[in-house]
Amino acid sequence: MSFITNPLVYYPISGILWFWHKIFAFLGGLLPWVEAPDSNGVIWALSVIFLVVTLRALLFWPAAKQIRFSRKMQELQPKMKELQKRYKNDREKLAVETRKLQKQEGFNPLLGCLPMLIQIPVFLGLFHVLRSFNRMGEQFGALGMTAEETRNTGNYVFNADEVQSFLDARLFGAPLSSFISQPVEQFQAFVEPGAALDFSRWNIILVAVPLMIISAVTTHFNARVSLSRQSPEAAANPQAKIMNQLMLWAFPIGILVTGAFWPMAILVYMVTNNLWTLGQQYFLYERMAKEDDAAALARREEQKALAPRVGVKPVNPKKGRGSGSAAASGTAVATAPTVGADEVNGDDDEVVPPKAAPAPPSPSGPRPGQRPQAPGGQRSRPAQKASGSRPKNKKKKKKR
Repeated sequence: MSFITNPLVYYPISGILWFWHKIFAFLGGLLPWVEAPDSNGVIWALSVIFLVVTLRALLFWPAAKQIRFSRKMQELQPKMKELQKRYKNDREKLAVETRKLQKQEGFNPLLGCLPMLIQIPVFLGLFHVLRSFNRMGEQFGALGMTAEETRNTGNYVFNADEVQSFLDARLFGAPLSSFISQPVEQFQAFVEPGAALDFSRWNIILVAVPLMIISAVTTHFNARVSLSRQSPEAAANPQAKIMNQLMLWAFPIGILVTGAFWPMAILVYMVTNNLWTLGQQYFLYERMAKEDDAAALARREEQKALAPRVGVKPVNPKKGRGSGSAAASGTAVATAPTVGADEVNGDDDEVVPPKAAPAPPSPSGPRPGQRPQAPGGQRSRPAQKASGSRPKNKKKKKKR
């Protein structure tokens, strides 16, 4: 796999570290109080810090996509559960409907996993490059070299002289490539052949332990910030609960336990990486919250525009369509009678003039509800009231 990892991972990472070391060594050479800037521990630590900053800046877009992927996945959880209940006995139909739902929502699981797949080789490559400055021993990244071979072997972009400057660098008295559990015989790689050691294991402990604690604490806070954005439905999942506890407590404790086997430069990387993640999460979550607020405001404005004004009777579009079709078919629609209103015929182009009002009865004619008188002047029996009314019963009911 070296023909893939060397040109794609190891050489680019070591090249970025080499670039920042040259920049800070040049700036350090301009300062009179900085001695031997090429092998200064603070300059090498700054180079490692800015290596992390550069890599995380390049991975900012994939990290943002990863967070959006997690939010989208939480939004789809209720719909996914509904599909699982509906098609629990038909896995083929469930798979089809799941893909259909993901397509409708614009959700692509492969693109969501891609950012994590990019970050894993970058972390492993950074660990390998920093570990490869000292290749004594048989652990991961070491080749079992002697102290002299280690000091005279290049590390990808770095030549042998630059490897020696890294091994000679001290951060508060501790070599950057040393770790707490490192055997004493491997300490010889950090000094010139035959020279006495200028540090002890206590120097490494005093610098490594605070870095381990800071790294564990920032890992815990990163997990807390991430879980605070988790939906209640997702947090209630038993598997999610186990994973949440691992992120909150197991991973930070794991850093405290395994930190004794990590070179000092890796601990510097871990602290820088966690601090960057903390700031990045705050920035992205605040930005996404503003986007959600803007989308909610736009929806409210849209609903407000569609709502009827105060004092105006809302128009039912279905009734409007029905009355329009009725008018088109020539059906009469009952309305309040209006004097002088025009009547519309079945044909929209022909307007029928209003009918003349009936003439009032002449005074000599019979009154309404009365039969006309006989020629002899005899009056007929008066008629009953309107046909819709019943005649009153003149007989009173006897009281019981």
